[in-house]
Amino acid sequence: MNSAIKKTVFHSWHKSHGAHMVNFGGWEMPLNYGHGIVEEHLATRKFGGLFDISHMGRFSITGEGALPFLQYVLTNNAAALETGQAQYTILANEGGGAIDDAYLYRMEEDEFFLVVNASNTAKDWNWIQEHLGKFSQVTLEDRTEIISMVAFQGPKTKAILEDILKKSRSFLPDPGRNHLRTARMEGVDVSISRTGYTGEPLGFELFIPAENALRVWEKICLASQEEGILPIGLGARDTLRLEAGLPLYGHELGLDQDGKEIPVLSIPPAKVAVSFSGVKGDFIGKNSLWKQFQELKNREEVHTSSLFQPLAVPRRVWPLAILSAGVVRPPSPVYLDEAVVGYVTSGTMVPYWKFTGEGLSSVIAKESGRKAIALAYLDAAIEEDQTVKILSRGKFLAARVVKRQLSSEAPPFARPIDVEEIVVAKPGPKKPLATSVSDIVQKAIKNTRWRQKQTVNLIPSEQTASPLVKLLSISDPCGRYAEHRHYDYLEDAEIFYYQGTAFIEEMEARLREEMARFLGCTAVEIRIISGQMANAAFFSAYLDYLNRFDRKSEPRRLRKVMNHQLGRGGHLSSQPMGALRDFIGVDPQMDKRGVIPFPVLDENPYQVDLGQTEKLLRQHKPELIILGKSMILYREPLTELRRMVDALPEKTLIMYDMAHVLGLIGPSFQQPFLEGADIVTGSTHKTFFGTQRGIIGSNFDETSDYHEIWEAVERRSFPGSVSNHHLGTLLGLLLAAYEMNAFADEYPKQTIANAKAFAQCLKSCGLQVEGDPQIGYTETHQVLLRVGYGRGPEIARRLEDNNIIVNYQALPDDEGFTASSGLRTGVQEMTRFGMKEEDFGELAGIMADIILRSRSAKEEVIRFRSRFTRMEYCLPEEKARPLIEELLKVVMG
Repeated sequence: MNSAIKKTVFHSWHKSHGAHMVNFGGWEMPLNYGHGIVEEHLATRKFGGLFDISHMGRFSITGEGALPFLQYVLTNNAAALETGQAQYTILANEGGGAIDDAYLYRMEEDEFFLVVNASNTAKDWNWIQEHLGKFSQVTLEDRTEIISMVAFQGPKTKAILEDILKKSRSFLPDPGRNHLRTARMEGVDVSISRTGYTGEPLGFELFIPAENALRVWEKICLASQEEGILPIGLGARDTLRLEAGLPLYGHELGLDQDGKEIPVLSIPPAKVAVSFSGVKGDFIGKNSLWKQFQELKNREEVHTSSLFQPLAVPRRVWPLAILSAGVVRPPSPVYLDEAVVGYVTSGTMVPYWKFTGEGLSSVIAKESGRKAIALAYLDAAIEEDQTVKILSRGKFLAARVVKRQLSSEAPPFARPIDVEEIVVAKPGPKKPLATSVSDIVQKAIKNTRWRQKQTVNLIPSEQTASPLVKLLSISDPCGRYAEHRHYDYLEDAEIFYYQGTAFIEEMEARLREEMARFLGCTAVEIRIISGQMANAAFFSAYLDYLNRFDRKSEPRRLRKVMNHQLGRGGHLSSQPMGALRDFIGVDPQMDKRGVIPFPVLDENPYQVDLGQTEKLLRQHKPELIILGKSMILYREPLTELRRMVDALPEKTLIMYDMAHVLGLIGPSFQQPFLEGADIVTGSTHKTFFGTQRGIIGSNFDETSDYHEIWEAVERRSFPGSVSNHHLGTLLGLLLAAYEMNAFADEYPKQTIANAKAFAQCLKSCGLQVEGDPQIGYTETHQVLLRVGYGRGPEIARRLEDNNIIVNYQALPDDEGFTASSGLRTGVQEMTRFGMKEEDFGELAGIMADIILRSRSAKEEVIRFRSRFTRMEYCLPEEKARPLIEELLKVVMG
């Protein structure tokens, strides 16, 4: 490799725009521009920054042998990468130290791209070449000067790239770090990844053919010039990475100040960069890294007696918040009491933006501040929240050991984390009972009047139960017990463990019958008290069934499950972070829990891509498919999935979590069991008229080959999930089931008609409605609006101020709930209060005025709602009133 000073294709641009150029890693690069490092740092955090990072080394590794080669020379599990994904990784030596840290991108099945540090490019190239001979069918190519690399980081970068890509009808990578996609920019194919070295929640890195890179750079600059975005040099890149707690080779990785190897796992990010997956096999440094891993694990578990001697990780890298006035620089020593416990590896004064307000109402302010921070390599015994002191320029500065200095979890902004003293709240003075009772009753009256008489409720996951359903829910047997279980050896009897249960036994039998009628199945479990519990009970039952031949070994978990990704509307309870967590295993190839998200259409991310789904089913062979969404505009492709699953040699169950659409079952929407569902779960208080409970339904009765699964469902419901199954709300649910069956055709039909009319009128009023206009934007009770990136919470609050209740919603291209672009609305509750298509058209006009023109309409909304306070789709008021009065007398004594 040439040792002469190198220049990127942007060199002339940098100089012509006032850059202060320096030699870095053998490249002449901009340290900063005329604005200075502080302004560049602040611009990146508030607006965005454009970085030339073409000095970093870029190696292409291709061929059938590329994957096994990378598994050997890198610490992470390259097999876990799907095409279009990236991962942080380490080039380790046999002693468990770092040759370098790097980023690996999987461009195609057998095509990978490895990005390494500029100062280590030649060393890394030679080291990789040394091991290449052990593998066949691998081609290694240095593409550092063929492919340019640009980072575009910060809150406004996404909108700018989206606007540029509109011309070519290209798309950004999916939300979430480490996704990668090729797009067309300025007539050039550009690989765009959601990666970066700044800690920004919105960050992209672009790989551009060098001959076209300047054109793309200048296009981004032109599109950014009115947005406060600046070109950023290496100086601010360093302060940004330090604030984010990211390591720099030669400081936090490599050799320490005594010339000893810094163990890879001494840096926190290495936790995600090292894999011991069984599919990875042997790799360089594995034994040493395994010792480091086990030692850190034992420390966490406080098994200090089993630590290796000498320590495999004698020190760890920690962020330090400097409490005293002053700045620390490496290698300033760090003391605990009078003993030296480490040294500063990186340190500086960083600027930061202040925020005003709290929670989702907080906004970035005009004021900025500065604070001294550092990273330090500290003895293994040092822990978070300890106070240490740093000897800097002849005086001691106090510092707090912290977990991090910056939060990236609330896009679009990265937020500084202040060091605060922990204050434990204590209860206030005890009030007299009468005072407390009066207070809560008056507030309940006010809230009930407001929600039931003065507001238009459009939350799609809520429903008002009829007065009789509410009253039955607080009547006896509310608060009673009726535990029961089926026993084969007692003449197939259902045994109740309490007396006085004859009434509830009859009511449960009726409820099972009514729910089976409504669902169109033969077996229903009705003791579950929430939709999430219904899912957990079924997952547990399915595992019980899968482990039925071996009750002595540790039960295995589900190997793979296909479901809707949370960010695309999937139910929380169907995610590894929800009810599925304890029932899904870690897939050794994926190196994470074996969940396969449904692929979606680029042009309509609310719809499943069936062609890609069929490929994934054949590839992964999931044991369970979970349908159902909380952001649901379309019918689920049950019939198509049934056909695909039946063609597989392995048994795959199809579960449909109908929590949001349970009340829409029928010819107007979907008939799940006729279309191919094996299991239906759901909550009973969204589109269904009931109390807040859950159900599980199936056709796994005594005549089914899978009756053992249903027996497990019953066991995992009781005693597995509930003891007291809330008999009052169960009684209320029975009446709700009668109501649903009485209006099983009319209510779903009117609800869906209302949703379509609402969507079309909102669109006519100038609002952006999600979904396919060819079908009226929706096939369910839900209507989704796009109101601007990150503006969902603000618009939802504005509507609430005007007595219209919706919920803000992260749309499929949003990075999280704090960046919500959408509003999720549902027409089901107001349909039940008598609203028809023309009424939703009128409401759409009011909402458009509030959203687009900030018009105050609270009194108008109150008047509007006053026309819709009488509940429909239930027993008529003249027939219900005598029963209500009679029941009230009994309930109230």
